[in-house]
Amino acid sequence: MTNKTFLSLALAVLATLPAVAQRDTISLNRGWLFCRTPQGPAEVVNLPHDFQISQPWVAPSADERADNSDQAANVKSRLSARGFKEMGEGFYRKTLHALQEWKGRRVLLDFGGIMLVGDVWLNGRRVGGTEYGYLGFEVDVTSLLRYGEDNQIEVRANTMGPKNSRWYTGGGLYRDVKIILTPADLYFVRHPLQITTKDNHTINITAEISRYNKDATGRVGVRILDAAGREVAARETEVRWSPRRRTMEYRLDPIALASPQLWSCETPYLYTAEVSIYGTDGRLADRVSEPFGVRTVEITADRGLLLNGKKVLLKGIANHHTLGVLGAAAFPRAIEKRIRLLKQFGFNHIRCSHNPYSEDLYRLCDRYGLLVVDELYDKWLTQYAGGRTEWTNLWQQDVPEWVKRDRNHPSVVLWSLGNELQTYPNLPFNDWGVTPYKLLRELLHRYDTTRLVTVAMHPRGRNWETDSLPCDLAMLTDVQAYNYRYMYFPGDGRRFPWMKFYQSEANLPMMGPNFYEMDREKVIGLAYWGMIDYLGESMGWPAKGWVDGVFDISLQPKPMAYFLKSMFSDEPTVHIGIVDNKTDNTEWNGIKFGGDQTSDHWNRTEGNRYTVYVYTNADEAELFVNGRSLGVQKNTLDPKTRNKLKWNNVAYVPGSIEAVARKAGRVVARHRIETAGSPVALRLEADDEMWRADGTDLQHVRVYAVDSKGRRSPMAQQLLTFSLKGDASLAALGNGDLIGDDLPTGIRQHLFRGSALAILRAGYTPSKVRLIVSAPGLKGASLKLQTTGK
Repeated sequence: MTNKTFLSLALAVLATLPAVAQRDTISLNRGWLFCRTPQGPAEVVNLPHDFQISQPWVAPSADERADNSDQAANVKSRLSARGFKEMGEGFYRKTLHALQEWKGRRVLLDFGGIMLVGDVWLNGRRVGGTEYGYLGFEVDVTSLLRYGEDNQIEVRANTMGPKNSRWYTGGGLYRDVKIILTPADLYFVRHPLQITTKDNHTINITAEISRYNKDATGRVGVRILDAAGREVAARETEVRWSPRRRTMEYRLDPIALASPQLWSCETPYLYTAEVSIYGTDGRLADRVSEPFGVRTVEITADRGLLLNGKKVLLKGIANHHTLGVLGAAAFPRAIEKRIRLLKQFGFNHIRCSHNPYSEDLYRLCDRYGLLVVDELYDKWLTQYAGGRTEWTNLWQQDVPEWVKRDRNHPSVVLWSLGNELQTYPNLPFNDWGVTPYKLLRELLHRYDTTRLVTVAMHPRGRNWETDSLPCDLAMLTDVQAYNYRYMYFPGDGRRFPWMKFYQSEANLPMMGPNFYEMDREKVIGLAYWGMIDYLGESMGWPAKGWVDGVFDISLQPKPMAYFLKSMFSDEPTVHIGIVDNKTDNTEWNGIKFGGDQTSDHWNRTEGNRYTVYVYTNADEAELFVNGRSLGVQKNTLDPKTRNKLKWNNVAYVPGSIEAVARKAGRVVARHRIETAGSPVALRLEADDEMWRADGTDLQHVRVYAVDSKGRRSPMAQQLLTFSLKGDASLAALGNGDLIGDDLPTGIRQHLFRGSALAILRAGYTPSKVRLIVSAPGLKGASLKLQTTGK
């Protein structure tokens, strides 16, 4: 069946639905033609798609030098910030057959985002686009379509120049594209609902509605559904349509919920508001639905963040929007896998740095109970806001789109208008960000007043009065969000007792002190920067990106991840981290680690002695090598050593090393590592998830090289070859190594530290899928999987 025939059949089915289905949403993710030049060879791609991720690495030329004129940009060479991928354009085309039955309805093209800037044409005419690709937009094509005929949609995506972002952005149609059909005369507009809860009891809803008929009045009905889809409350509001304005916000009658279940991190309970418009004749015109949570959020100077009146300390991560070896392509399953990993290690918070993420991120945080600081921009500069249109001409459109899109998510607890702004004297209005902040906050308050507003700052970037006091901007924000400068909290709090402190970025070298030295009873919490390795912001070739996270880019935890878990979680935790000496670097494809870089294998160099860390939240830990005790160390409350016990000069002897953690004299956790033998075979492990044949669902398959006893062999570096049978494709390959030269696309990938990752993308037909992996000198492995119906 061709893509055109499939779409025509799907649309024909929708056209036969009864009159109550007045709003239809049709995915256009399937079957785009992609070219790298306007007239170049085309390939068929399905969305989401990142055209940069498959491009070759571009090594810096011999004469390239770091650009220190802008320290915040981290430009070590021309493409270091952008992941050593060349900038450029991508061209997408799709044939859309507009059904004759669509005539008389309103037809919208909805784009989740185009990276980094983009333009849309319909039948050769430019009809819309975006200057800031992190936000979505819609185009009304009702009067432009040729009904009963084929129509040509064309999209041009442009990554702009190397200095138009400080990190790898990806490029292209990296989020969903849809058709939305509504009635033409009475309908809900884009992001129409504002749902607020008062005193965890009363639901207030405002709906934005457009009326193009002659009715003077109508009805708006609301049904509240519980998590199982059962109606728990309902209310209708008689509405007198505005005689002067076609589009208007209407405040609906409040709805009281008896004994509602509250949304929290531990019990993220979601209701759904189903809102319907009826004309004077009783006809259902349009209907939308929106999940929401019943909860209260309060932030105070003396207690920090209170969720439903209970103190919650933010234990978070600040990362960019990209998804590792998938690049920028916003796959919901990949986002979900990261969220589940973060929760497993004790995180309860994500700061969306430094731009709005895909809507799926917020939906999933709602479902899993993670708290979000939602951020709009990096700098308030044209250079970092798309680079094609002056930033002063963008924010008036960006703020409403952003806030209206995200305001109903219970996970969102704080708005951030930008990042590290006050260090730039050339911001608009030349007052170090004060006037832009006031303008943006005022516009934000037009659409939401239920959350506080901040920006992330280096608080001494521009002094308020003297070097000892915060910058001008810090005196205005609702929350004082400091990047790395937690040491200013006590002094600033004494001078200005109304301040509410949040460590919007914390770094790995100071991990421990930057958590424990805060007054955690008063502060809002913190977000550790770059805890998952990512492309871009490289400190220099050959590293393709950021390598200082506690999870590598393939999502494998490093030993320091367990240190973080011991801080963030009450679950008994113990894990060994062995400092890699220079003599061990040959095992890691030539990586030269700096500082106390650790790994957790026991295949070392005989005759060498090592520094061994044991990360634990227990009272004490005892370290054993081949069953011989190397002594017990007590945990302390000293922020510099808490949960980070250290044994020096541990002689390497093949066999085993084991840490035993005790609390109140009782063993609560163990971590044992054995010396692995030479690799002899491959082992495959897949996600234990239902895998849907919807064209976007993913299956993550981990590949291990193992010895004769089934132990992972960290020395293995063989080149793997992947093949796949069934209706699925290889979405990406990775191994966690940002120093090596393997690309994330293709059918081959080296093992790194004895491991690799294959991400499989489902097709559109339920199918048996078989993954086959081989490597020279190793016994290959295969895995049988199954995709299911939607």
